Amino acid sequence: MSMVNAFDPDADTGLSSDERELVRRREKLLGPAYRLFYQKPVHLVRGEGVWLYDPAGERYLDVYNNVASVGHCNPRVVEALTRQASTLNTHTRYLHETILTYAERLQKKVPGELGHIMFTCTGSEANDLALRVTRAYTGRRGMIVTKLAYHGLTCAVSELSPSLGEYVERGPHVRLVPPPDSYRGEVDVGKAFATGVRAAIADMRANGIEPAALLVDTIFSSDGVFADPPGFLREAVEVIRAAGGLFIADEVQPGFGRVGPDFWGFARHGLVPDMVTVGKPMGNGHPMAGVFMKPHLVEEFGRKARYFNTFGGNPVACAVGLAVLDVIEGEGLPERARDVGDYMRAGLRDLAGRYEAIGDVRGAGQFTGLELVEDRASKAPAAALTTRIVNGLRERHVLISATGPGANILKIRPPLVFTREHADIFLDRMADVLKASV
Repeated sequence: MSMVNAFDPDADTGLSSDERELVRRREKLLGPAYRLFYQKPVHLVRGEGVWLYDPAGERYLDVYNNVASVGHCNPRVVEALTRQASTLNTHTRYLHETILTYAERLQKKVPGELGHIMFTCTGSEANDLALRVTRAYTGRRGMIVTKLAYHGLTCAVSELSPSLGEYVERGPHVRLVPPPDSYRGEVDVGKAFATGVRAAIADMRANGIEPAALLVDTIFSSDGVFADPPGFLREAVEVIRAAGGLFIADEVQPGFGRVGPDFWGFARHGLVPDMVTVGKPMGNGHPMAGVFMKPHLVEEFGRKARYFNTFGGNPVACAVGLAVLDVIEGEGLPERARDVGDYMRAGLRDLAGRYEAIGDVRGAGQFTGLELVEDRASKAPAAALTTRIVNGLRERHVLISATGPGANILKIRPPLVFTREHADIFLDRMADVLKASV
């Protein structure tokens, strides 16, 4: 969630008069909390596959957008959406077959123990619902998240999202732990991460708080993208469960084949979470999300509270979700994510052989973190260089962003329909911008 590349309204950006007027209208109508990417913002009017287009018809390679996971305006998804929207759209208090068909398809993608799914519209809502169920089941409030986590925007889960900034209130029930940093941290990242969780639990209990859950984004995307070695999460999960808490896997970013060939980030660690929250890519841009959970967790919650979400699980959303699964399965996108992701990381490591500023290349499937440093000995974050590269790529019609506590890690997560040909375009322009920036 880094704003390292945010638009500076006082900068000489080279925007057209029409675009400057759009910025003025935006600031007047939407207020100061919204942000724009890049020193020169991009004005987009159309998308197709891995490409986004501006009003002049210039195209930009999307190397960042994991929402449009099967490609912008995917024809099969658009057709399913329009067909269902022209037939019926309503809420879940009426019987409708599409939501059940979709739920059955989704259930085949998760371990059998996760027997229920409850639908929401956004990942924020999904994590909020998971938090409510956790509190009802455990009778506890203590939550453990990583130091730069992002889990959503509702009042409750914004407290669990330190990446939102220092002005977001964090209650006394929340503890932050260091991420499993394979570049700067301990050699045994699993043991180090579990040690952090143990310390958080001990600190909670010293203050009269019992741990309810460990909630992690299983690719640690806001913390800097940490994927390896597979299995490193297991010890931390054992620790939270031994303390009577739950493990919640936030798959809003790594899920749906992103870290392929595994369909989920937690699968790389050989785990069965107590709950799994999903969102973003499941609708390819259409707002839909949900929570998988073990059935016994929701029994108490279901007895005492009704759950209703006006738009969650509506027929249009479920028709879209089915089409997305059809594309993912029919085109073998998790396997492609592995192939193209490995190919792209190999290309980035080749660039690292030429540029000392590239400190580390890491990731899984089609989710890569590229860490830029002042020098490899100190590993000092090269935030200014990262900003130049992000904006230099934008000028070369490649869209990307940065993350991490030092705002120095390129977050590379293109649509899953990315091919080696697209990776070559990105690598060529990355080489060009490095040559100009370093």
